[in-house]
Amino acid sequence: MRASSYFTEDERRLLPTLAGQLAAACNGCVSHDDYRKMKRTLVKAAVIGTMPRNAFGMNPIITSLQTALIVASEIRNDREAIIAILLHNLVRHGYYETSAVASDFGEDVATIISGLIKTNDVYQKSPVIESDNFRDLLMSFASDMRVILIMIADRVNIMRQIRDTANVADREKVANEAKCLYAPLAHKLGLYKLKTELEDLSVKYLYHDIYYHIKDKLSQTKAARDKYIAKFIEPVEQRLEQSGLKFHIKGRTKSIHSIWNKMKKQNVEFEGIYDLFAIRIILDSSPEDEKKDCWIAYSIVTDMYPPNPKRLRDWLSVPKSNGYESLHITVMGPEGKWVEVQIRTERMDAIAERGVAAHWRYKGVKSDNEMDSWLTTIREALENNDAADNDELLDQFKVNLYKDDVFIFTPKGDLVRMPKGSTLLDFAFSIHTNVGSHCIGGKVNGKVVPIRHRLSNGDQVEVMTSPTQQPKQDWLSVAVTSRAKAKIRQVLKEKENKQADFAREALQRKFKNRKTDIDAGQLSKLILMLGYKNETTFYQAIGDGQLDANLVVDRYVEMSHKQSDTTADDLSKSAGSFDLHQPVQPSSKGGDDILLIDKDLKGLDYRLAKCCNPIYGDEIFAYTTSGAGIKIHRADCPNAKELRERFGYRILKAKWNGATGGSHFDITLKVVGHDNIGIVTNMTSVINKEPDTVLRSISISSNDGMFSGMMTISVKDKKNLESLTKKLKSIKGVMQIDRG
Repeated sequence: MRASSYFTEDERRLLPTLAGQLAAACNGCVSHDDYRKMKRTLVKAAVIGTMPRNAFGMNPIITSLQTALIVASEIRNDREAIIAILLHNLVRHGYYETSAVASDFGEDVATIISGLIKTNDVYQKSPVIESDNFRDLLMSFASDMRVILIMIADRVNIMRQIRDTANVADREKVANEAKCLYAPLAHKLGLYKLKTELEDLSVKYLYHDIYYHIKDKLSQTKAARDKYIAKFIEPVEQRLEQSGLKFHIKGRTKSIHSIWNKMKKQNVEFEGIYDLFAIRIILDSSPEDEKKDCWIAYSIVTDMYPPNPKRLRDWLSVPKSNGYESLHITVMGPEGKWVEVQIRTERMDAIAERGVAAHWRYKGVKSDNEMDSWLTTIREALENNDAADNDELLDQFKVNLYKDDVFIFTPKGDLVRMPKGSTLLDFAFSIHTNVGSHCIGGKVNGKVVPIRHRLSNGDQVEVMTSPTQQPKQDWLSVAVTSRAKAKIRQVLKEKENKQADFAREALQRKFKNRKTDIDAGQLSKLILMLGYKNETTFYQAIGDGQLDANLVVDRYVEMSHKQSDTTADDLSKSAGSFDLHQPVQPSSKGGDDILLIDKDLKGLDYRLAKCCNPIYGDEIFAYTTSGAGIKIHRADCPNAKELRERFGYRILKAKWNGATGGSHFDITLKVVGHDNIGIVTNMTSVINKEPDTVLRSISISSNDGMFSGMMTISVKDKKNLESLTKKLKSIKGVMQIDRG
């Protein structure tokens, strides 16, 4: 087999072009010897031709070249990262051993490839269910930041290539991940250009009509916008030239994603957005004159156009944690329009365009202190075994990515960086676990404040402690940072364990005093009868004083002396307590499952969501909750859109399997019509005659000759429901029937 047979005609034409562009972008960072060894291995893999394409049919060799080109030209031309991108698929599919990579190209390349393979593997599974894999994945992120940079570049590449794909479902999944995870990652690393592209493409794929509506509006207003920008810039250029500054000015239109966010936030149409563009003044200054020149330019602009003091953003004095430096001001331009002006130097602009990677330092050299601190926070959250489950961990991770930072001064004048929105309690735990655990309040700028006080940029903070203070459960709602939450959970769990052990010993003493032996099975039954899910919560209740140990012993003795028939009567449900409206749930265990979840998995616990009450035959999907297991929703559930947008990583495929197996499903119908005599009797008569259908409850109210009502009905499947609905609509007086 020839290597060319592995490529399509278009791919064969594209291959030499990509290779040439990559070589030019690398600018000598990858040696000829490296290229020769990689080419030999890639050709062997292409000859065998068994490396699989992805869900969109993309060739892995072509995709690797495209991703490497993005890294080299738009992020950083780093030898190890580029080689790792080109070879990681070969290692993953067994064409190349990791040890051979380390020998041929160095340990760093092998380490990056290991991180990329973990990334690929975890996305073949669910990061919510496979929690250990997800934890390992994030740990690999923290071990070498180039793994994150490559992941971002790969996602940008995929988003660029899938415009015309027929695989719409996977495209939406990829777009959701790009919006929720990769764009904020790019933002945190200062890769603003790639972050904007990911956001705009996610809007394009998820909200097609909105994207092209805004794009068309921008095209229609381009001429007027360009004319206004020129009118704004002309006098500014003259004054800057007179001051002797070297500079150039750019005008840029805001991204489609940014415009759409403003439309939603301000609840206006496109025409209601006035700050559609920004002016960027880029100065050619020596390192020692950078700040001075920026403030001179600021003075010139604000002398000409009145500034909005509330919109000044000074990232010159205190740069962002990702290295971003710039002055942002909003001024009133001609015709009374607000214009955003950004002032920075050439060096600052390079960092703004290429992010942390523009001045990144790798292993073996002292790394950037700002980024080290960020990585330490992630590692601490990941390495703490008592932290929240991984759903919550991902949510915290995403929250921290979206937040800006505030800088806090200690009483000694040291500067501490905290996420925006941090409380005094977060600051206390950032100092030490013991300080946080015993915190009773503090002083901010000399004023006494409680632990929930939110800190602002430039605050001077002193923590006050007491040896009698202990963490409480409600502290979890006070803390913002993942570090503080993890430490609070750790201390609370240790306290609960001690309390439960003490309660267990106390209960055992009570039984011993009553000369009663404890049967584990009998005690477990009693725990369930008392309303506790497990022994831990049971003993915690005794330790908290919510449950009297003497009462437990009395109930246990009472149970032990009852006859078996009496016990059966006690445990069975009486007819008087039967709930007519209790929802029917199909079994999710044993026998033949009527549902297949994810990749045709059986035997998983699930519940039908009450917000949409899916029934057999509905189009459905599965949603993995953070504490209530798997919920099954209808595809047209009112909450489906928000779940897919905010928690796309928790969505699993689901489908009905075979017959219902005798299961019935409760649904609610809302009925509206004319209040004719006997109409309720007619409806109930139709329902009772329908096979496999049971009327569980009905509630009707009338007003001004009209009636409306709710009916809870048990049906076998969607076909059963459609037949019933059709017959109900045929009843004279029934105007409308909607499913709840």
